This record gives sequence, C-alpha cells and structure tokens, in this order.
Amino acid sequence: MRELNRLTFRGTSYAGGGEDAGPLVLTPVIDDVSLVDRVRVFEDRRGFTPAGAYDGLVPSYFRLGDLRRYFLGQEERQWPQPEHLWLLACDGCGEPGCWSLTARVVPLHDIVMWTGFSQEDRSKWDYSGFGPFVFARDQYERAVAWAASAAEGEVDGGV
Repeated sequence: MRELNRLTFRGTSYAGGGEDAGPLVLTPVIDDVSLVDRVRVFEDRRGFTPAGAYDGLVPSYFRLGDLRRYFLGQEERQWPQPEHLWLLACDGCGEPGCWSLTARVVPLHDIVMWTGFSQEDRSKWDYSGFGPFVFARDQYERAVAWAASAAEGEVDGGV
C-alpha cells in the first residue's frame, strides 16, 4: 500500500507589496514541504516560466465559502469548478483567479486525494508526474479545520 502524505497549513501575513502585515495567507504544506516549493521545483525542471510564481490562498481576498467543505470539493459554489480546488494563488496580488494552481479533489471514505494538477493560465503545461497526493481523511480534515479556524479568526479581527 502507498504511504500516505501528511497535510498541514502554514498561516502567514500577506504584505501585498507594503511593509505592514496584511491579511492571512494559507499555504498547503505536504510532508513538511510547502506546496509552493514543491510546484516551483517541478515547474523549473520542466522549463516552465515563470516557475513557482505562487503564494497561498488569502481567504479575505476571495470568499471560497466554508473551507471545511471547500477542501472536500463540497462547497455549494465550488471554485474553480465542481470537484476541483484552487490550492495556490498569484504571488504578486494574492488572487486565485489571476494565477492559480488547481487540482481535482477526490474524497473517499478514509482518504482524500489531490490529483490532476493544472495551471489555469497555461493550459499546455503538463503536470503529469506531479502528485497525486493522498492523505488520511481524518488527518486531512483536522488540518483543514485548523485552516478554517485561522481564516475565521482573521476575518473576525485577527489570528
């Protein structure tokens, strides 16, 4: 059986080009390696330019809905489409609709899988060989619950 990956989230502030701390940025971390770093290495090895021009998601910039449902692909209005997730957003402006890393989310009884990665603005970029990432569902849901709580605290006045 395949070894399961471990998901966590890093919560940082988005300065948005200024010096003051800005809103919360949630970055997925897989097996202690940021998804930004993972995809940067993958894109760089394939000669994609710009490679790794991503940052985490800024929940206050784009309302994804209840993150507990969103990260299972079950939000009523699932972005960018049903059964898919925006996992990373543009590193320049923080908007997922500007430059995003997308994946299909497959929640099963005891696992959740991220597969079928793509870069919406570069449809010819081939991400076969990146992932899939497979998480124990209970561990995944705990990580997502942390991210949702952090986002709710940020929206309500700060983490």
